[in-house]
This record gives sequence, structure tokens and C-alpha cells, in this order.
Amino acid sequence: MERLVLDPTGRNRDAETAELFERGPATPVDLLGVRAWAVADPGLLEELLKDPRVSKDGLQHWPDFAEVVPTWPLAIWVAARNMFTAHGAEHRRLRRLVGAAFSVRRINAMTEQVEQLTEALLDDLAAMPAGTPVDLREHLAYRLPIQVVARLLGLPDALTDSFRTTVDRVFDTTRTTEEAVANMTTFYGMLDELIATKRREPADDMTSLLIAARDTGDGEGGADEADGTAVASALTEEELRDTLLLVVSAGYETTVNLIDNAIAALLTHPEQLAMVRSGKVGWGDVVEEALRRDAPVAHLPLRFAVEDIELPGGVVLRKGDPILASYAAAGRHPSRYGEDGAVFDVTRPVKEHLAFGHGPHFCLGAPLARLEGATALRMLFERFPDLALAPDADLRPVESLISNGHRELPVLLDGAR
Repeated sequence: MERLVLDPTGRNRDAETAELFERGPATPVDLLGVRAWAVADPGLLEELLKDPRVSKDGLQHWPDFAEVVPTWPLAIWVAARNMFTAHGAEHRRLRRLVGAAFSVRRINAMTEQVEQLTEALLDDLAAMPAGTPVDLREHLAYRLPIQVVARLLGLPDALTDSFRTTVDRVFDTTRTTEEAVANMTTFYGMLDELIATKRREPADDMTSLLIAARDTGDGEGGADEADGTAVASALTEEELRDTLLLVVSAGYETTVNLIDNAIAALLTHPEQLAMVRSGKVGWGDVVEEALRRDAPVAHLPLRFAVEDIELPGGVVLRKGDPILASYAAAGRHPSRYGEDGAVFDVTRPVKEHLAFGHGPHFCLGAPLARLEGATALRMLFERFPDLALAPDADLRPVESLISNGHRELPVLLDGAR
């Protein structure tokens, strides 16, 4: 079968989704020069995401790793050393170290803070000149998640905007390898500055907790609870930096797209917004439907077959083959959502989706993202009941085959008035 070349600009997503459906559960694709199997069928994707024969550790399980990484623009997605790219016992070790920061207690404790941050951003919006279009992606969808992540990690104010710029570039799949490398050099420089600052002045934040795990680990290791495998007890310096990189990136960009897509969906489907306002459905339903219909991450690189895996229809993933999780297509697949999978329907009976992944790598930050999304939507539409898209709004996709959102979301806060 001829390989489907994925569009790095994201402009072709609907056509690519239709092509993925037509080609079957798994199809060969070209991912910026890397050959991979894209999996869009949600049932098959769920099975692969929890299959121990599928790894996220390219260093161990991708024969082309050493050859591809130096010249591939998306190298950081497979080369960073954190729980995102770990497998088995190493993944469980790294996930445990981060998991404490996303406990139910900690997320519940952040509810009031998220509301306060949202209120302040809405105050800023209200102070803008009446009748002037406002970009809600810039002034709300961006700013709330980056402020939440900044407080979670203890980012100094001076670094917050710089982190945002570098994260945006990580998700930009139109950049050259040289541009990607330069961006990562800048990113790591900022992470080193953050680590040095928190080593001097630790606080009650995730960065300080991870530094403590790095600096006070006894180094003697132990046995993994699941299989008895010997594992280290402390973070390496590389794992510390790359774990912070992961939390900044995953905890920010994806939530931006969730808020952006949900607002756009409600403003282009006023009958759905009316049902929320009437109390027939809740803001949580809006969040889940937005996550399903427009997964914040369209395609997520990469996983690797640890051994040959036979798929339905006779397709065989060979040992070492890269696997691309196509979440945006999976969220609309007719096998699970019927022929109207592309329709935004907050009353949809099937709520399940894969926007946060599945299995061992299910997103730790999912409860926080849901909290931010529901809070931002509820408070925005209560504060501005006449909110409407600007008349000349052009909802262009971000320049990415990974990130799934809009470049701008221009609105009129007072609507037709």
C-alpha cells in the first residue's frame, strides 16, 4: 500500500482523517521522512496502547534510532529521557516520581486557584475596548494553562513567556531540523536556569520536589513492583531536565487546544450552547465532547513494536516498526461514533475517547486539564453571555501535524451589540 504523506501544516487534517478511515485499522504513513504505521481505529489503538509488546523507548526498540534522530525535526519526541519515552519498569519508576504532583488532593486544592486565575483573565478581557475583536486563544486559552503550569512548577515570571515560545516551536512541525535543534538548545538552557534557581531556593512546587528526588536519592535502587526488575531509585540529571520539559510541554499546549476547540465548537453550534445554558448538560459534557471531536493532539509520535504483532486483516507490524497514534482520527471513527463522528454533540451517549491516551501512558495531567477546561468555559460564558465569533473570523489550524487547534480565535465579547 502506498504511504500516506502526512501534511506538516495541519491544513489537510479532515482529508487525511477520511483517508485513514478508508485504508483500514492501520496504514503506512510518511511522518516528515520517517516511515510509520498510523493507527486510527479506536478499538485497535486501545489494544496497542496497553500491549506490553509496544514500547515508547526508541533507544531500545527502534533499530533506526541512531540514524534518524540527528537529522529528524521531531527527534525530541523520541529522544528525551522521561516517562513519555520510557517502557516497562523504567516508565513506572519515572511516573511514580511525577504522579505525586497530580494527586487528587493536589488537583482539588488547585480549583480555587484556577478560578482566581480565570477571573483575572476575564477582567482583562472586560477592560478591552468594546466592539473590538479579541483573540481568545491568545488572551484566555493560552494564558490560563501557562499560568497554571507556572505555579505547578514554580516558574519565575521572567521565564514564563520564554517557556511558552519554546513549547510552541516544539509542536510546530514546519520547522527545519536546524531550527528544531536551536529551539531545544534554548529550551534546555531555560530548564537549567530553572533547576539552578530551585536548587538555591527550593519551594513547595513540582520542580523542587523533582530536584529533591534527584539530589537525595540513595542510588542503590530496588525492584520494580510489577515484575521484580532492578531499577534505580533516583532521577539522573538528564531525566530531571527531560521530565520538566515534558510537564511544561504536555501540561500547556494540549490544554490550550482543549479550551480553544471547545469555545470554537460552542460558538459555531449555538444550539449546543443553549442546551448547556438550559442545564440539560453540564460543562463537563462539553469538555469531553470537545476532547473527542477535536483531540488536542492529532498524531502522537512514536511507539515501537517490540516483536512482530499481527493485526486484524493480516497486517503485521514487524519488530522495530514505528507506530503513530492518530488520536484526532480515532475520536471521529465511525466504528465507535457512527457516521456522524465529526458532528459536535454534547448529548452524545458514547462519551469515551482517547484524547488523553490509554493504558500505562494515560496522561497524568488529565484531571487538571479537565478542571481548567470546564472552569474556563463556565466562567467565560457566564461573564460574556453575548459572546460571538468575529464576523470575519478565519479559524485556521496551527502549523502542526501534532497540535490540533487554531492559530487565532477572534471573537466579539458583546456579540451583535
